[in-house]
Formats: sequence, C-alpha cells, structure tokens
Amino acid sequence: MIEKEDTVYEKAVLVGVITQHQDEDKLKEFLDELEFLTYTAGGEVVKRFTQKMDTPHAKTFLGSGKMDEVRIYVEQHDIGTVVFDDELSPAQQRNIERILKAKIIDRTNLILDIFAQRAQTSYARTQVELAQCQYYLPRLTGLWTHLERQRGGIGMRGPGETEIETDRRIVRDRISLLKKKLLTIDKQMATQRGNRGKLIRVALVGYTNVGKSTLMNVIAKSEVFAENKLFATLDTTVRKVVISNLPFLLSDTVGFIRKLPTQLVESFKSTLDEVREADLLLHVVDISHPQFEDHIASVSKILEEIKSGDKPTIMVFNKIDAYQHETIEDDDLMTERTEAHYTLEEWKKTWMSRIGDNALFISAINKENMDAFRKRVYKEVRDIHVTRFPYNNFLYPEEFVEN
Repeated sequence: MIEKEDTVYEKAVLVGVITQHQDEDKLKEFLDELEFLTYTAGGEVVKRFTQKMDTPHAKTFLGSGKMDEVRIYVEQHDIGTVVFDDELSPAQQRNIERILKAKIIDRTNLILDIFAQRAQTSYARTQVELAQCQYYLPRLTGLWTHLERQRGGIGMRGPGETEIETDRRIVRDRISLLKKKLLTIDKQMATQRGNRGKLIRVALVGYTNVGKSTLMNVIAKSEVFAENKLFATLDTTVRKVVISNLPFLLSDTVGFIRKLPTQLVESFKSTLDEVREADLLLHVVDISHPQFEDHIASVSKILEEIKSGDKPTIMVFNKIDAYQHETIEDDDLMTERTEAHYTLEEWKKTWMSRIGDNALFISAINKENMDAFRKRVYKEVRDIHVTRFPYNNFLYPEEFVEN
C-alpha cells in the first residue's frame, strides 16, 4: 500500500468505455492504471463511470443518459476534475465541458501534466513543453469560454476570432522555437555520446514503475531518484559501471506506458536515442504486477516503433519479493486454475523457459539474486566487447570474477 503524503488532492472521477476491442477486464485494468496516474498527478479518485458501447460517442464520448448520470454526481459531490481514459477530440472536450462544467482531462493530458511536474532539466522541460504545445494547439478554441456564444456562422468574423488566431500563431511560433532549441540540445547530446569513447552501452528499458532506477542504484552504486510513482524518471541518467574489471556505460531511461501519447514519443526522440544506440538492453519487468505480460508486449511494441526491437535483450523479472500467486482451497472444485495461480517456478516452465539464460529473476530492492544478474550481464557485455575489440580479449577472463 502506498503511503500518501499530507497533500491536498483534487477530487476526481474516472470515465471509460467497454467496446468491441476493450472488454470489461481490460477496462478495469486501464482504469486502475489511470487511477495511479491521477494519484501521481495529485488527484484522488472518488468514483468510476463505465459504459458499454460499440464505439465512443462522436460528440460526447458517452451516451446522453450516462453523461447525465456523471453530471448529477459531479454537481452533488463538488467534483472538480473528470478524467477520461482515452484521448478526446477537441470537439468532444468542448462539448463535455459545456455539459459537466468541470475540468475535463484525458489520459494524454494527464500524462503530459505528470511529465511537466517531473521534468527537472532544461532538456526535459523543453521536450514536455513541445509535447504540450502540440497537444493544445487544436484545442485553443475550447479555452476561450467568454467567446462561446460567438461560435457558428454570423458573428465569427470579429475580433474574437482574430484573438484565437493570434494565440494559434503564438503557439505555432513557440513550437517552431522549441524544435530549434531541441535540435541544438540534440547536437550537444550527440557530441556527449560521441565523447564517451568505445565503451559498451547498456540501457535499462521497461514499463513505468517496474524498478529500473532502483536497479540502476544497486548496480552503479549511484543515487538516481526512485519513487513508487509513475514516471519518477524523465531525464536519462548515464553511469559508468565496472563488473569484474570490465567497464561499460549503463543508462536509465524514461518508462513506457500503454496508450503513450504520440506527442511524447516525438518529443522524447533524443531521450530514446540512448536506447537506439545501446549495444544491450536490459528489459526490466515487474513480475508482481498481474498484467506484466501486457506490459512486456507494450514495451516491445514501442521498441519496434523506435527501431530497437532486434537488439540483444536480457529479460530481468524484478520484484520477486512482492510476487504473490492466488491459491485454490483443496475443497474448491469450481474455481478453474489460471496463470494467476502460477508460482514463480511454474512461470519459469512456461514461455519463459524458451528465453533460457536471458531470463533473470531478481529483487533489486532486497538485492536478491544480484550475483547471478551481474554474472549474466558480465558475460553478455564481455562477448560484445571481445567481438568488437578482439585484441582486448586477454584483459577480461571468460569466467566472472568477484570485484
């Protein structure tokens, strides 16, 4: 259970739909994640609203009856924020704001807000601001509530429309400026990467909040910020690590998430260059999470999108200390045994067995099985190193030697 700090949290409700492509179980899983995102952003979820429909309503996302139900609840309980699980179109957002008279946020906006809170360096802040500008540009008209009576036909050619166009031009100019600034920073970072010499590069990748930064702290004996919240790490951290006299560079990257906003993928291209240029990926998985297989699929999909899906990869199943499987009582003849009932040993005999020695099971926080982890990483880094620099073969023993 996560201990909440003494902070004033905004009251919020969540909204999602059950569709042909998203059944009730999948929606519950997404809303659980959305609640964690809302908490990370500073909100407290008090209720969830769901509706079953073929596709979301084009104008209001929900049907009129369900929208009235949400409106009544929002009014009666003084709810300030309504969070939608899917990205809303500008028109949908404006229509919903008129009906609910509350702050309307979709998953994309929520993730952008968290990124804005977490960005520490100038580079991260620039990336986040670019993503926000690209998100808000088509939604500017919704911000001009004092002009809402001027919408449509006659009366739209006055100073109000000019003011909106002026704002659009300002945002477009800002986007252009931010892109130029990022290009400059990208060149600087490319130079930094070039100055790192010929060391092998290893990158930690994985879903958000799986323990990458904690693992980084254990391996590199560093103090990278780690917290049990989503997107605790935005800025890529690179550390030189030495295992059994073999040096290499280890980078901790931003965590991935399902339905990752396209604006962020575009804005964080340079951050993801650490992944693209890595010689070896350590794909960290939170095996204690009920949907860890879906997380693996989401990360693999993003790796394919950034053309890094074919890199040598070691699967690191973290948080084995927190793993708990469901049990079936001896006299229970009705419950069907599923993957939720698998022990860790049973999981190792499933598709994980095909990964062979590229599957490691550790607890970074309790430092369990870290020797096996170091030995496997040493072997892989050594193989890459001696292939690239055969004349250095004699420097590093084939067998792992404790420091």
